[in-house]
Amino acid sequence: MDIGTLRGLGTAVVLIAFVGLILWAFSSRRKSEFDEAANLPFADEPDAAARDEKASRSKSE
Repeated sequence: MDIGTLRGLGTAVVLIAFVGLILWAFSSRRKSEFDEAANLPFADEPDAAARDEKASRSKSE
């Protein structure tokens, strides 16, 4: 087995891993998990409606 064959096998393994990762990431089962994780930075913010109402009350007073 020469170096070219080893490099070809390595490339094939990386390609298979890449395609597997893409299929895993874009599967419809994971969408809800990713959507939930995407909204985590906003989890500790107050409700937008309550915040807007409070801001409008302070402007009118």
